[in-house]
Amino acid sequence: QVQLVESGGGSVQAGGSLRLSCAASGYTFSNYRMGWFRLAPGKEREGVASVDWAGSTRYANSVKGRFTISKDNAKNILYLQMNSLKPEDTAMYYCAADLRAPRLGPGLDRAEFGYWGQGTQVTVSS
Repeated sequence: QVQLVESGGGSVQAGGSLRLSCAASGYTFSNYRMGWFRLAPGKEREGVASVDWAGSTRYANSVKGRFTISKDNAKNILYLQMNSLKPEDTAMYYCAADLRAPRLGPGLDRAEFGYWGQGTQVTVSS
């Protein structure tokens, strides 16, 4: 069965960096688009970054230039490098897979991603 397991969250000061990882299994990782989403208290879950089967990416405006999504198809791991972190980046971060069809372009609509990890907490203090 499909499994997504995130790691790498933690607590950092503003301006710091973290790298999140998501280990995927149970499907052909290289064929499907993946995304990182986050859920902050009192807010809706929002798309942060997405990467498609070919490596094309898409980012939320709030993280452009600070976050980088990447993947290692040989290891079946999705990454999110987060630099210049801000207190408003504090949230639970989830990786997700859209397995509806292969070779779709990147997207940030959470409704299109049917498989989710358990999440990893990121806390940024000022």
